[in-house]
Amino acid sequence: MTLATPLDDPLIIAGQSFKSRLLVGTGHYADLAETQAAVTASAAQIVTFAVRRSNIGQDAQAPNLLDAIAPQHFTLLPNTAGCYTARDAVRTCLLARELLDGHDLVKLEVLGDSQTLYPDITETLAAARQLVELGFKVMVYTSDDPLIARRLEELGCVAIMPLGAPIGSGLGIRNPYNIRLIVENAKVPVIVDAGVGTASDAAIAMELGCDGVLMNTAIARAREPIRMASAMRQAVCAGREAYLAGRMPRRLDGDASSPLGGLFL
Repeated sequence: MTLATPLDDPLIIAGQSFKSRLLVGTGHYADLAETQAAVTASAAQIVTFAVRRSNIGQDAQAPNLLDAIAPQHFTLLPNTAGCYTARDAVRTCLLARELLDGHDLVKLEVLGDSQTLYPDITETLAAARQLVELGFKVMVYTSDDPLIARRLEELGCVAIMPLGAPIGSGLGIRNPYNIRLIVENAKVPVIVDAGVGTASDAAIAMELGCDGVLMNTAIARAREPIRMASAMRQAVCAGREAYLAGRMPRRLDGDASSPLGGLFL
């Protein structure tokens, strides 16, 4: 029997294979040096950034994110953070494509309000449809509604990214039942996006069968971001191994691990 390892159990998104199932963001860090160190400690291969909040060449006088997160070493995932309409989200993705020389893998998020940062599903569906038609490979942030997840997949999104809890809340996976339903019905990768607060949250997401976890604040706002990045890397691996191994059934009564008969007296 061969045990699954990161080498023979890759995450595949839009035909591209990744060893790491942990995806990380670049916001909230003290500086680009800390960003780079945390990303390295996480061993993430996909790194997301807010196109509207990051300098990737727009300002030649400001620090350039691409100096810390080099495109030749990472798969960049420009995202539409801060967009509240489909129009703004599509325009932001077109800007990213221009700045990154035709890059077409994007993370779509269209927010409904500034307090909860929940997705506006109507605008998300509209933006997803337009972006797919424009040739983008869309990884989409959405609610934990299994029906909406299915609709986004039908529109052609290459990954479904349901929230575990509100962005930046650190509340963990609040509705594991819905996440599991999304996983069981999806034919594209399901990646929990938002709400993870600590390593156990990441492990739970993976134990539910998710293909990956995306996080930013949980690492960047930790007391020691570099150490937390390492912890998250190990948690995602452990959760995936546990899912593949298959947990024992839950019981309402005890079951002795040693046989009760045949005792030596």
